[in-house]
Amino acid sequence: MTSQPTAPDSSHLRRILGVDPAASGPTGYGIIETDGRRLRVLRYGALRVSPKRSKSSAGACLHDVHSLLCRLIEEFQPAAMAVESVFTALNMRTALRLAEVRGVVLLAAEQHGLAVTSYSPREVKARVAGYGHADKKQMQTMVRALLNLSELPEPSDAADALAVAICHIQGEQFARRFGLNENQPPSPAKRAPSLAASRRAMATLQPVR
Repeated sequence: MTSQPTAPDSSHLRRILGVDPAASGPTGYGIIETDGRRLRVLRYGALRVSPKRSKSSAGACLHDVHSLLCRLIEEFQPAAMAVESVFTALNMRTALRLAEVRGVVLLAAEQHGLAVTSYSPREVKARVAGYGHADKKQMQTMVRALLNLSELPEPSDAADALAVAICHIQGEQFARRFGLNENQPPSPAKRAPSLAASRRAMATLQPVR
């Protein structure tokens, strides 16, 4: 998993930290740098807390997720955080656990002054893969192609985190192109661009070769 210098070397570069919170499995993370046209992966991976560690304390997993994100934010100094939102079809127990993890993700962002944008799994899939019901392998394949990676990003949790970062970058590109105010949330009718508009915006983003 790639690593790059701590701070962007140009005022035109932006770094986005994508996070895929998990209730019980690994929490994925990915950092992408962009100049508005090109994409470059700086680091990606997934934090898996061992069963022994999880059993040692009710808050051990939450502590580790928070610590990891704080280290990543301090090392790479991203401009924003993009987080995959809680899936509404989860059962209550899993949803509550996922909400706890999401809470420490948001806490880490707040402590470092990072703006956070949430995206539903379907929205991420539609923007990145062009299909809101894309499966894990399809998402990994699309992320690999968009970022010009030599191999599929593993595990899939890391690929999902990279995908939500790409989704955010594409959204920023769309907002700039159509003159939307990025400092205010869009109205419900404008919250998500059409699939055709998303594809046009993604076409302008190129991986660094």
